[in-house]
Amino acid sequence: MKEPQGEKLQKVLARAGFGSRREIEDWIREGRVKVNGKPAQLGDRVGDADRLTVDGRNVHPGKLRRKRSRVIVYHKPVGKVCSRRDPEGRPTIFEDLPRLQGGRWISVGRLDLNTSGLLLLTTDGELANRLMHPAQAVEREYAVRVLGEVTPAMLHNLERGVVLEDGPACFDAIRDAGGEGANHWYHVILREGRNREVRRLWESQGVQVSRLQRVRFGPISLPRWQKPGRWEDLDEQAVARLQQLVGLTPRAPRKGRALGERPQRGAQRTRGHRR
Repeated sequence: MKEPQGEKLQKVLARAGFGSRREIEDWIREGRVKVNGKPAQLGDRVGDADRLTVDGRNVHPGKLRRKRSRVIVYHKPVGKVCSRRDPEGRPTIFEDLPRLQGGRWISVGRLDLNTSGLLLLTTDGELANRLMHPAQAVEREYAVRVLGEVTPAMLHNLERGVVLEDGPACFDAIRDAGGEGANHWYHVILREGRNREVRRLWESQGVQVSRLQRVRFGPISLPRWQKPGRWEDLDEQAVARLQQLVGLTPRAPRKGRALGERPQRGAQRTRGHRR
C-alpha cells in the first residue's frame, strides 16, 4: 500500500503558528484555506511544492518550515479573560504578551475570569493541540482556598468521583495545605481541562471556592518570583520536556549562545516584563 505523501494540512499550519489544529480544521470546513488555488478538504496533505492561502493571503513557504518552538509562562491575574477580544470590553491576557513577527500566541487551555496563575502560550499550534488533548492526560495542579467545613467524607467523594452535569469527574489527588478558620487551602490535581471543573467539583460537596490559582501544568511550575501580568520564556530544555511529554521530537539545541544572550535557567527572568 502506497504511503501518503506530505503532512496533514492542519498540522503544517498549526506548527507554523496560525492556530490550534482544531481551529484550523474549522477554517478548512469554512473554506478559508486553499491549496494550489482550490478549497482545501479535511485530510489533505501538503508538501514543499504546494501553495497555500489563508483568507485569500499567500502563506510564505518560509513560515511552513519547522522552526524552534517558543513557549512562555504567563501569570494570569484575576479579572482578565483568555480571549483575544472580549465583547464586553474586559481586558485580555493578550494585551500583556510580547509581539511576534509572524505567527501568533496560542493559549494552552484557558483560565476563567476569577482564576489566576500559570498559563502556557506557544507559537507551535501542534504542541498546543497535544498538550490540550484529553488523550494526553497532562496533570494540572491548583491551589484552592475553600470557604466552609470540609469533612473526610467530602474528600473521599472528590477523589472517588462525583457526577457533574457534563459527566463523572474527580481529583487525582488532594493535599491539605493548611489554613485557619473557615478558609482552608488545598492543592488538587486533575488531568483534564473542563470548564470550571475545579470549582464545580467543590461545589458538588456544598462548599465554595473563594480563591483559585493554577500552580503547575505538566512539568512546568509557576515561578515563585513571577508577578501577575508578567511573562517569561521557557528555555530550550523546558520546551523539550513539554514536547517529549506529548510525543513530539524536539529540535536539536543551538550550539553556543547568540550575541547578548544570557545563560538560560528554566524560565528566563530577563524577559519577565511587559511590552
